[in-house]
Amino acid sequence: MPTTVRLIVRRQSRSGGEERYDSFDIPFTPYMNVISALMEVRKNPVTTGGAAVEPPAWEAACLEEVCGSCSMNINGRVRQACTALIEEVGDIVGDRYEVTLEPMRKFPLVRDLIVDRSRMFEALIKVHGWVPIDGSYDRGMAPPQDDDVRKLRYELSRCMTCGCCLEACPQVSERTSFVGPQAIGQALLFNLHPVGQTLAHDRIDFLTSEEGITNCGNAQNCVKVCPKEVPLTKAIAEMNRQTTVSKVRQWLGLGK
Repeated sequence: MPTTVRLIVRRQSRSGGEERYDSFDIPFTPYMNVISALMEVRKNPVTTGGAAVEPPAWEAACLEEVCGSCSMNINGRVRQACTALIEEVGDIVGDRYEVTLEPMRKFPLVRDLIVDRSRMFEALIKVHGWVPIDGSYDRGMAPPQDDDVRKLRYELSRCMTCGCCLEACPQVSERTSFVGPQAIGQALLFNLHPVGQTLAHDRIDFLTSEEGITNCGNAQNCVKVCPKEVPLTKAIAEMNRQTTVSKVRQWLGLGK
């Protein structure tokens, strides 16, 4: 069994700054995750070449795959660092595990492994990702809802805005204004909500724009990398249906 871990970390002090890769060797501990390995490096940030450097910068909060902040590319695959166990993601090279860490490429770089995910939160504003209730008061019993719809709403609500789906989507790039699968999934979530339905037409109007659903190439990468198994392809298919019905109704003069 390997006794050491070699982390190969892509370093960049700022967006547009000089890029390099630093390698660090640390002792291997069973069930160590990538965040634990980075914390070990932080204790003594000396590269395999003997150079003392600034410790790598990364983001983490919950450490239980709920907050979504520790998304990064680990050995070429985007995922959450807190649930990436070294023995599962590392390549065995001789007596060590090797793990290459890189930031997500579809978001502006802040530093090292930290990126700015603001575009995802801005997308939630564009799709009106909320329930429109002015104030807090008793509205009485909620209307009954089909159990299949309730189950789907729960699955969609598990989205933690981590960015993995956008990172894996070939349609999300500098060449397109596509809002991405995360926002489409949240649009369906709130369109299924009994009160959230009051803004359904606004969400559909946005998703028929240049940023919307017509930019989806149906690569289905998003659902493959989603750490919470959000049914993104199902959401895209349903919102595609809703936007099509809306456009046909408008064409026939029947309103939205």
